[in-house]
Amino acid sequence: ALVIFWAERRQTKLMHSPGKAHIQSVDDLTSLDALKVGLAQCAALIPGTSRSGATIIGGMLSGIPRVVATEFSFFLAIPVIGGATAYELLKLWKNPVAISGEYGLAIIVGFIAAFISAFICVRWLIHYVAHHNFVPFAWYRIIFGLLVLISAYIGLVAWSH
Repeated sequence: ALVIFWAERRQTKLMHSPGKAHIQSVDDLTSLDALKVGLAQCAALIPGTSRSGATIIGGMLSGIPRVVATEFSFFLAIPVIGGATAYELLKLWKNPVAISGEYGLAIIVGFIAAFISAFICVRWLIHYVAHHNFVPFAWYRIIFGLLVLISAYIGLVAWSH
């Protein structure tokens, strides 16, 4: 949450500084910009860290506008998701018993449904971040984190299991 607050504050300062060249689209990103966002993606190796969150905030901290960072984050997901899908399909291919009649159809239907829902959600999110910032999400993380800590402390929920 603190990093999100920092990124939003930095973004506001960058957008209001005179003489700064602003990136308007993903096409305006340089190789160095892409490298910075890719390195920020490594933060997702920390358990509980969102890959898309790390890349969006990392992009914002390196001076990329929120909307462009969000869009680029989803482009970065394509090879990761594609690789994971290829790996799972390879495992299924090596185990022909698992690929019986309806299972293949289920994979196709699931792929189509996931593609359509992801497309709708990504378009909505990009539209949302064009008009809003991530500050409410940062407050949500603080409040939810406190609820988790309090409920664990008083023994209401055993979060470690």
